[in-house]
Amino acid sequence: MTPVTRPIIFAISRIENMMYQTTFDPVEEKGMIAANVSIIRESDLEDALSIFKEVMHSGLAVGSYMLVVRDQSSFGDVSLDEHECAIVTPCSITIDGVLLKCGVPVRPIFGGIVQIENGVPVRFTDILTYDSTTIDPIDVLMSQDLTSVTDVVATGSGKILANARIAPMYARERVEDVLDRLKAANFNGILWVSDPNTDVLGVPIERDHIGIVAIGGTNPMAAVQEQAIPIRTYALAELIDIKKMEVV
Repeated sequence: MTPVTRPIIFAISRIENMMYQTTFDPVEEKGMIAANVSIIRESDLEDALSIFKEVMHSGLAVGSYMLVVRDQSSFGDVSLDEHECAIVTPCSITIDGVLLKCGVPVRPIFGGIVQIENGVPVRFTDILTYDSTTIDPIDVLMSQDLTSVTDVVATGSGKILANARIAPMYARERVEDVLDRLKAANFNGILWVSDPNTDVLGVPIERDHIGIVAIGGTNPMAAVQEQAIPIRTYALAELIDIKKMEVV
């Protein structure tokens, strides 16, 4: 019998598919967004939600939206065991999808760890490119206990998850306009926009492009993990209607 082989799917392919399916309109505040899903024990839910909200209010998440799912039969392909619930939050790929829909040929390039000092992003300390891995780089980096999101919330210094994308330098005005619209719609997760032909927090990018660094949507999950609360996180897991989520 010939063994069944599955094709290798790189992370960039999953990201691009989700970008094209994103329909969120930040002006109308409606449409589908890319979302991360975290599974938590019911007994840990209140503590986890408190941490999530603290990280969001500190500006270390993609947006201020959240959905808590307690009904095991009610949510997509994510399966919940008994006494578990899910916390759904925006994924930064939503930003790429909105830029794309607005005519900006944006291209995600890598995820990584960004060092923050006194509230200012300094440099990427670790990166993984999307076109060289089949696993989401943010998932990999989060699993290595490299973050100190809790310290950034408390002191303004530490290490957080972030990801970078590039766009043609002549699209900068359009990019800034779209990012302003997103910020007005509670998607305020942009950490850095570079000048043309300059490094992005220490990482070189293609000539005639600008770099855009977004805060990783899984920073709240990383903060929960730092507090030794068991959590399973699935980045870029679902598309969800923004109207189902609440601003916290």
